[in-house]
Amino acid sequence: MTFTPVTDPTEALRAGFRLHASGVSVITMLTPEGKPAGFTATSMTSLGANPPLASFNVASGSSSWPSLCQAKYVAIHTLGDRNLELAQRMAADHTLRFAKDDWSSGEHGLPIFSDATSVLICEVREIHNVENNAVVIVDVLSGLVGEEAPALLYYQRHYMSPGKSLN
Repeated sequence: MTFTPVTDPTEALRAGFRLHASGVSVITMLTPEGKPAGFTATSMTSLGANPPLASFNVASGSSSWPSLCQAKYVAIHTLGDRNLELAQRMAADHTLRFAKDDWSSGEHGLPIFSDATSVLICEVREIHNVENNAVVIVDVLSGLVGEEAPALLYYQRHYMSPGKSLN
């Protein structure tokens, strides 16, 4: 195999991660005023089962950042390929993310999207600020398991499902 050298670190990072598929999730929380807030994330991962921990990353300039900084609880929604529209909406204009009637208030008042493949109810344990971003570590408290669906992935700046492109 022949590799193409990339000497600029930012371009090397971008090029490398374009070739790495990531699962897509939606993170929701409440604003300090009790309104729903959330975003699409491709950085969610399990840290381990004993204790049950997960993590995700977020840009500190995002519209959800102020709410996340004050949130005690979050809901992590895993998505299947049937959730493409939800992933796109939660990554777009923050004023329209909860405009549809496809969510309800769940445990701790968290916004829960009913069609996710699963939802993890989590307590924020730690937020580590790193430059203009943050790593959020959460304790998984409970979960909701929905209907199985082929995974929704993000790869080469596109959403896809194993074996097929969705956009």
